[in-house]
Amino acid sequence: METHSWLASVLVFLVAVVIAVPLSRKLKLGSVLGYLAAGVVIGPYGLKWIQNPDAIAGVSELGVALLLFVIGLELSPQRLWVMRRAVFGAGTLQVIGSALVMALIAVFGFHLQPVTAIVVGLGLAFSSTAFGLQILAERRELQSPHGRQAFAILLFQDLVAIPLIAAIPLLAEHGGVHAANMPSWLPALRVAGVIAVVVVGGRYALRPIFRAVAKTQLIEVSTAVALLVVMGVAWLMQLAGISMALGTFLAGVLLADSEYRHELESNIAPFEGLLLGLFFITVGMGVNLLLLEQHPWVVAGLVILLLACKAPALVLVGRLNKRLGNAEALKLVALLAGGGEFAFVVFKLANEQGLLTPTQHGVLVLVITLGMAAVPLLVLAAAKLPEPKTPVREYDTIDTGVPRVVIAGFGRVGQIVGRLLRARGIPFVALENSIEQVDLSRRFAGTEIYFGDPSRAEILRAAQAGKAEVFVLATDDPAANVRTARIVRRMFPHLRIIARARNRQHAFRLMDLTADPDDVVRETFYSSLKMATLTLRALGMSEDEARASVALFREHDERLLRDQHLVYDDDVALRQTTREAYEELQGLFEADTVPQPREADKV
Repeated sequence: METHSWLASVLVFLVAVVIAVPLSRKLKLGSVLGYLAAGVVIGPYGLKWIQNPDAIAGVSELGVALLLFVIGLELSPQRLWVMRRAVFGAGTLQVIGSALVMALIAVFGFHLQPVTAIVVGLGLAFSSTAFGLQILAERRELQSPHGRQAFAILLFQDLVAIPLIAAIPLLAEHGGVHAANMPSWLPALRVAGVIAVVVVGGRYALRPIFRAVAKTQLIEVSTAVALLVVMGVAWLMQLAGISMALGTFLAGVLLADSEYRHELESNIAPFEGLLLGLFFITVGMGVNLLLLEQHPWVVAGLVILLLACKAPALVLVGRLNKRLGNAEALKLVALLAGGGEFAFVVFKLANEQGLLTPTQHGVLVLVITLGMAAVPLLVLAAAKLPEPKTPVREYDTIDTGVPRVVIAGFGRVGQIVGRLLRARGIPFVALENSIEQVDLSRRFAGTEIYFGDPSRAEILRAAQAGKAEVFVLATDDPAANVRTARIVRRMFPHLRIIARARNRQHAFRLMDLTADPDDVVRETFYSSLKMATLTLRALGMSEDEARASVALFREHDERLLRDQHLVYDDDVALRQTTREAYEELQGLFEADTVPQPREADKV
C-alpha cells in the first residue's frame, strides 16, 4: 500500500512538471516559476493531490546542496580575483543596502526581534540566481552590461548565503523562540571542527580519489563518486547540526581548481536539475493560499514593499557603473528586485530554529513567491521602455597624407593587415564605423584609424582613396562589404580591391566586383586548411603527405570556386557542379595514392 502511495506521488510530480514547466517557459516566465506553480496546484492548499510536503522535503533539499556544489566549482580564486570589483563592490552595496532597509522596517514596522529582523533583511535581499541567469540566457543578455553586472551581484549573494545559512543555528541560540541551554562557544567549536575536517579531507583526499576513478574510465563510477562526495559531505554536516548546503559549497570550492571540475559538473548537472526542481515544487506546496485569500491587500502591499526596498540599492549600483545607462539600470532593477531561492532555504531553517513563527514563515514564502512571479513581468516591461537618445557622434575629420592603402574595417582582420603595413613603413588609412573599436584601436594601434562609414562617398574622398593603390575591404558585414565594393568600383575603377568574404555566396558577389577572383579571400578558408593539415599529421600521416593532400584540395576548391562563380545564381547547376566536384576530388585522391610504376618497370 505504501509503495502504491509512493508511486502515485511520483506520478503526480512528473505530470505536474511536464505540464507546468513547458507552459511557463512558453509564457516566458521561466522554469522556476513553473515548478512553484506546479507545487501550488498539487499541494495541500490547491488540488490536495499531495497532502504531506514535509515527507519529501529532505530529498528536495539535496537539490539546493547540489546547486551550491556547482556554484562552488565555479568559484576558483583566480576568477574571483578578476571579478573582485564587480562582485565585492556592487554586491556588497546591494546586499547590505537592501538588507539594512528591510531589517529596519522589520524592527520598527513589524516589531520583530533584532536578530530575526537581520535574518529577514538578509534573506529578502537575495535574488534568484537560477531565475535571473535563465532569463538573461533566454533573452541573450548574459554579455550585456546589465547582464554582467547582475551576474556579479548574484555571485556575491551566493557567497553571502553560505555563512548566513551556517550562522542561523548560532543566531537562534540568542534570538530564537526556543533557544538551547548549552554554552554558546560549543556550537561554534563544533562548526569550526567539522569545517576543518571537510577542508583538510577535501584537499588531501578528494583529488587522489578522483584521479584513481578517472583511470577506470567508467562514467557510471565517476558519477557515483561525485554523488558520494556531495551526499557524504551533506550527511557529515547534518550530523554536526550544520546546514548541508555549507559543506557541499566548501567541497565545490576545494575542487574549483581541479582538473576534474568540468567532469564533476557534467555528472552532477542532471541530478541537480531534477532535485532542484523538486525543491521548488515543495516550496510551492508550502505556499499558503489561505493567507492570500484572507489578506490579499496586505500580501500585495508586502510584495510591493519588497520590490520598492530593493530598487534604490540596485539603482545606485547601476548609476555607479559607468557602462550602464538609465535603461540598463532599470533592466537590472527589474531582474533582481524579486526574491531568491536561497531565501526559501534561509527562512525554512529560521523557522525550524525558532527564529520565525509558522505564520511569519508562511507570509514570507508567499511574498517571495509572488515577488519572483513579478520578475518576468518587470523584465518584459523594462524591455519595452524607450531607449534614451544618445548623442550621435559625428564622423572624424580625416587629416592625413596620401595613403598607399585604405583599409575598410579595423577589426580582427583589418588590424593584422594594418600591423604588417606599419611594420613595413607603408602609409595607410583605416576607416571603422564602430566608435568602440576606433577608441580601442587608437590606444594600441596608432592614429591612422578614423571613425567613418567606408560606404559613404564623402568619407572615401576625405581619406584620399582616389590616390591610393589598394583598397582592403575587411569589414565583417557581408551586405556592407558588397555595398562598399560597388561604390569603390564605381568611384575609383583603377583601385585594386582586396576583399574579405564570409562564405562562398558572399565570395561570388564580391568576385563580380573585383578585377581578379584571387583578390577575394574567404576569411576561414586558409585557417581551416591549416587545421586540416594538423589533423592529418595527428592521424599518422607524414608532413609531406599531409601538405600534398591539403594543397591538392586547395587547388581543386579554388578552381571549383571560379567555375561556380559562373553559375552561382542557378541552384540546379550549383548543386550539379558540387556533386561532380566531389566525385572528381575523390578520384584525384585515389589516383594520388596508387603507386606509380618505376622507370625500370616501363622498359
